[in-house]
Amino acid sequence: MKIAVASDHGGFALKEVIAKYLEENGYEVLNLGTYSEDSVDYPEYGKKCAEAVVSGEAERGIVVCGTGIGISIAANKVKGARCALCTSVHMAEMTRLHNDANMVALGGRTTDDELALEIVKTWLTTEFEGGRHQRRVDMLDNM
Repeated sequence: MKIAVASDHGGFALKEVIAKYLEENGYEVLNLGTYSEDSVDYPEYGKKCAEAVVSGEAERGIVVCGTGIGISIAANKVKGARCALCTSVHMAEMTRLHNDANMVALGGRTTDDELALEIVKTWLTTEFEGGRHQRRVDMLDNM
């Protein structure tokens, strides 16, 4: 599975930890930047990652900024992106089961590395339930 990753300066360090974890676990990583802790604008990176997912260049996307809030808002501006900010493993599981989230957002300044990797692992390995949830996902995609 090919995973696009992107961050601003506040999420750079965590994005790098996540990218390394993904590569070590057999995922192909499309690193869309940023490539340092120099200040950048998170909307550009949220959009870039969401476009990669929606276009099919990557199957899923992971975005990181200081809190995960701004970059998730930016990603969700791209039609077809379903980016969920997750602060717990339970949230990661539910956003896959019920929302078929194709992107996850994390906070580099609010989530420690260990929890972030557990969130990513759960989010990547949980399948969408479909069924009654499909109608709602379709509604999201048609907005």
